[in-house]
Amino acid sequence: MTTPIITPPRTGGRVDVADSRRRFHPWRLVVGVLLALALLQLGAFLVTNPRFEWSVVGTYLFDPTVLLGLTVSIFLTVVAMLLGSALGTLLAAGQLTEFAPLRWASIAFVAVFRGVPPLVQLIFWYNLAYLLPRIAVGVPFGPELFSWPTNDIITPLTAAIIGLSLHEAAYMAEIVRAGILSVDQGQRDAAKAMGFSRWHTFSRVVLPQAMRVIIPPAGSQVIALLKGTSLVSVIAMGDLLHSVQVIYNRTYEVVPMLLVAVIWYLVVVTLLTMLQRRVEQRFSRGLSRATATKRTVQKLEVAQ
Repeated sequence: MTTPIITPPRTGGRVDVADSRRRFHPWRLVVGVLLALALLQLGAFLVTNPRFEWSVVGTYLFDPTVLLGLTVSIFLTVVAMLLGSALGTLLAAGQLTEFAPLRWASIAFVAVFRGVPPLVQLIFWYNLAYLLPRIAVGVPFGPELFSWPTNDIITPLTAAIIGLSLHEAAYMAEIVRAGILSVDQGQRDAAKAMGFSRWHTFSRVVLPQAMRVIIPPAGSQVIALLKGTSLVSVIAMGDLLHSVQVIYNRTYEVVPMLLVAVIWYLVVVTLLTMLQRRVEQRFSRGLSRATATKRTVQKLEVAQ
């Protein structure tokens, strides 16, 4: 935010800060008036247009079918984010390892699952039985120990979890990798000098400091994943969007039911945003104190 310019009056060659006033910016007043008019027009459009059918929105907002779909969307978000974060952390470590085969395998995984759209992945996993009629466990190129029909395992729920988790893992791998690289090499050298193992160095020294860089984009990924769960409606998964689609296919009240979904998405995204801000503040407390201490030292040096 731009700091306002203060124009102090001059009295007898001296500046009296107590008499200072802000400089008037007429263009700010014009922009403010235009924004207010736009908001008023938008509000009038939402209120006066009868085709929104707000009474129908209020009727179905807490409908059991809609609430069940909302629960499924939140469940998919939590499960896919947990699995994707765990796998993404392993992939990030794999991309940074000195073992070349593991490094290239991790890079290839991230490239493939970041490059393929999540909708395509969901449809692919849902139709896995076409390529693999049975899922078998056994010795490679040898006898099978156990096998199951693919259609019994790949349900809409499992296809949604697999597709969303693998897609999320690819993005979380890049986020975690960027956070790890943001930690100064001196931190690793100090941990090594103290006798820390590689795992203890990563888990107790590098990762806690990298969280300050990881949390903001990871929070955005959670929000994007919540909205991305609407894609599972194409495989007949009963998420929030699919739930409202079932209702408006019966009642033909398309716009009001879509507004129901919009309201619930906005509510959940707002709550997640507030939680993200709280987590960011928690992990940035040490950085804020360090920055404040550094500024205080600089001021003292200047004063001296």
